Amino acid sequence: MNLHEYQAKQLFSQYQIPVPPSKVISDIAELEQLPDQAWVVKAQVHSGGRGKAGGVKLAKNLAETIDFSQQLLGTELITPQSGGKGLPIDKLLLEPLSDIAQEFYLSLLIDRSQARLVMIASKAGGMDIETVAEQQPEAIFQQTIDPISGLQAYQTRQLAFALGLADKAINQFTHIGLALYRLFLDTDASLIEINPLVLSKDLQLLALDAKINLDDNALYRHPKLIELRDLRQEDAREALAKQYQLNYITLEGNIACMVNGAGLAMATMDLVKRQGGLPANFLDVGGGTNADRVAEAFKLIVSDSQVKAILVNIFGGIVRCDLIAQGIIQAMQEIKLDLPVVVRLEGTNAKQGQQMLADSGLKITATQDLSTASQQVVALAKGTDRIK
Repeated sequence: MNLHEYQAKQLFSQYQIPVPPSKVISDIAELEQLPDQAWVVKAQVHSGGRGKAGGVKLAKNLAETIDFSQQLLGTELITPQSGGKGLPIDKLLLEPLSDIAQEFYLSLLIDRSQARLVMIASKAGGMDIETVAEQQPEAIFQQTIDPISGLQAYQTRQLAFALGLADKAINQFTHIGLALYRLFLDTDASLIEINPLVLSKDLQLLALDAKINLDDNALYRHPKLIELRDLRQEDAREALAKQYQLNYITLEGNIACMVNGAGLAMATMDLVKRQGGLPANFLDVGGGTNADRVAEAFKLIVSDSQVKAILVNIFGGIVRCDLIAQGIIQAMQEIKLDLPVVVRLEGTNAKQGQQMLADSGLKITATQDLSTASQQVVALAKGTDRIK
């Protein structure tokens, strides 16, 4: 789960990580009491690259602040990282212009290759860190954190020295680094990033930007954090899928796939691609699914107007194929499905499931061979459309 910048900075403040004074607005009328000075106006969306897309504006005075706010609030922002989708701007974060002497990059993330947390720092603050890592790897400094002893103060000092910090800025950096580590653990985060972390001309460090990603699998332990979720920033189908414990990701094709098991789902999509088709989604209904969840999964995938055909690939191990067939029939009858469906059932009660589908009288092509199923669904997607 992603947080907005203003939400991340609220958490920063709770851990005594210095952030600029700010005001969050969702209505232009809230600007009436704002001082007439220079302001930075930031669109609050779940995407990086806001500045390049016009989502961060520098206003010289209150009049410009109001003008920029009117331009942004209530519109949508497409950034280089939003995948071509416009994200709604429901809130703006306003901050006074900072007196910046130097910009840095600082983050905590999980390095899965080491199974460790890693703190990363760079002098190239304000830039895309991926580009810096690719073009100037020597500009990236990192400290791997031992899970038993945790982040040590000497590790943050080593990063501070590498950044060229001196005097009291080193102590400030150590405080920020250790506070970020506590915040990371306390919230079950998967990423915390400050870009840029700035050194002001009076030698004070300040988190000018803030990004926090939380581990969805641990959210049940953080009911207060769940309340920060902004569903309008998420794909509507993906958000709905989470309510039914379905693993769903929207893609750009026209062949919907419903599979049990992430590995089998990836293999199924590969086969569809190999046959010349394009998957419309990744959908893993899970190993312990039931008829109701399958029905909801069907409703979910047909809500995508790009879908022209559906491929169901179920290997019945824990889950019984007759229950899957029951869910398919239930969903198709409820939503009066007008799309061709190819179903491959294999495993526990596969024959019973296939017989249920054959007796249903619905527009279903059943097969036991996955390669044949992928060929059939690609052919159907290319040669059919919704029935009017």
